[in-house]
Amino acid sequence: MTDTGARRNFYGRIHGKTLRASQKDYLAEDLGPLTLRGVTAAENSARSALDLGFVKGPLWLEVGFGGGEHLVHMAARNPGVTIIGAEPFVNGIAMLLGKIRGAGVTNLWLHPGDVRDLFDVLPDACLSKVFLNYPDPWPKARHHRRRFVTPDYLLPLARIAAPGAEFRVATDIPDYVRQTLEEVPPAGFDLVREAGPGEAWEDWLSTRYEQKALREGRQPHYLTFRRRAPEF
Repeated sequence: MTDTGARRNFYGRIHGKTLRASQKDYLAEDLGPLTLRGVTAAENSARSALDLGFVKGPLWLEVGFGGGEHLVHMAARNPGVTIIGAEPFVNGIAMLLGKIRGAGVTNLWLHPGDVRDLFDVLPDACLSKVFLNYPDPWPKARHHRRRFVTPDYLLPLARIAAPGAEFRVATDIPDYVRQTLEEVPPAGFDLVREAGPGEAWEDWLSTRYEQKALREGRQPHYLTFRRRAPEF
């Protein structure tokens, strides 16, 4: 496990527009039972390994699930898989909880916070698939170090990704593609597929972020990486 006593900077949004009454109910009633315990420093100051007794079948992770449509789609499509969704944005969490109620899926767990806290406590080589869909592009050059595709995120991800694990990245930002192709392979992943518009994964569900990008004339890119076996 990672022993991180340093306080991290977090630059993303936590709150957005005022929540509807139903969304407040979802947060009050549903978030607690679905939240992983022992992830935050307040609950696990020793940063000891998370107990994976809740996992049934392969374990997948979606980083920054937005409104949750892709996450729920994958959970419904793969009932034998356990999927963790990590997202700090309260409005997105509330949207996801509503979708979970509607779909009735029972194989989802949530970390409503910084995914790096989850990386700290997940055991080595426990993930078999990871999704990064339309991450915050941080378009200004001075902010590129805040992107997910940097060593601060990728090296911990490599530790918890099993050899052969699939890492999918979807983005509509050409410079994000550039940085992804530059940064992900040195962290321990091989590029196995690079695709453009109309060539998404067979089980892909187009999200609201992708639809917005298409309306505004930006083209999606779909990158697939596979975790290399660590060298000893």
